[in-house]
Amino acid sequence: MRTEIEHVVKQIDQALNLIRRHLDWDKALHKLEDYNRLAESPTLWDDQQNAQKILKERESLNTSISRIRKYDQRLQEAVDMIELAEAENAPEFSEEGEALLIALEKECARLQLETLLSGEADANNAFIEINAGAGGTEAQDWAEILARMYSRWAEAKKYKLEIIDENPGEEAGIKSITFKVVGHQAYGWLKTESGVHRLVRISPFDSNARRHTSFASVWIYPEIDESIDVVVEEKDLRIDTYRASGAGGQHVNKTESAIRITHLPTGIVVQCQNDRSQHRNKAQAYAMLKARLYELELRKKEEAAQASSASKTDIGWGHQIRSYVLQPYQMVKDTRTGVEKGNAQGVLDGDLDDFLEASLAQRVGGGGE
Repeated sequence: MRTEIEHVVKQIDQALNLIRRHLDWDKALHKLEDYNRLAESPTLWDDQQNAQKILKERESLNTSISRIRKYDQRLQEAVDMIELAEAENAPEFSEEGEALLIALEKECARLQLETLLSGEADANNAFIEINAGAGGTEAQDWAEILARMYSRWAEAKKYKLEIIDENPGEEAGIKSITFKVVGHQAYGWLKTESGVHRLVRISPFDSNARRHTSFASVWIYPEIDESIDVVVEEKDLRIDTYRASGAGGQHVNKTESAIRITHLPTGIVVQCQNDRSQHRNKAQAYAMLKARLYELELRKKEEAAQASSASKTDIGWGHQIRSYVLQPYQMVKDTRTGVEKGNAQGVLDGDLDDFLEASLAQRVGGGGE
């Protein structure tokens, strides 16, 4: 094989070896065997909580091991194709094998980054909370655009979405929204998105077609399970009930089924109105509060936890992590990593991977969680 092709093969092989070492390959294989035996045990569901934990960990481990094995197989197939093409003097097959190697190299680089998502809650589902900044309808429309952007990204990743709470704007857009992204490593991928997002565009709400700057804050925190113990004192809580504000049927709008919980020591506020049952809304809000408190503790462990103060700062100039410029030119730029993309509409349609990967790599390189 040519020297450049041998270099690509070596890079892929090194990446896969690093991933195997990070996973502790031999130990992982034995652990998966243990989980498979436990999953087949007739007494597994005697302890439902433990059964769910075992099945979740087995699924995660099986996914990681299967992906590495598939990459090993694809690497060998591409190498075999190139060597056979060279022996048979068939350049068209050599080109196909080289294209497979280049694609595999990119996928392995991404998997290597994904494998580094080993923080305490990186594998968990994520809550996304978006709040419009000052500016009325303009900012509320921007908050809704951001919600759509994250929804599109999640859907492309085959993640499920559940709206927890939504507060619509008077004329257009939303004042705030909270939704849950359900899927493996949802929090790990999204955790660096917390901060203020800035939009520059010609306002569709301005009859004089002037350029406007709008801000909205994004807050990401992980869903936690029963294996993570977060102590919440009842005396530290203020619980309010109110009438649900969104469209949800006559019952939802006529009864005070929505719940708002304020954690007095930290000032953290969570609310839920997605269910007709006040009891279920309270349980969901309580789970969200525990998740927020847990995420706060995670961020305290990081030296560069600037995003943790996002909810305590003005949603405006000087605090943005990313700017989305639609006028007079199109550009989305991350102020932390310097990553830029000229296809702003593509980003707003959910093409966020370049930004997520760069910020995660920066955090890993900087010794973050």
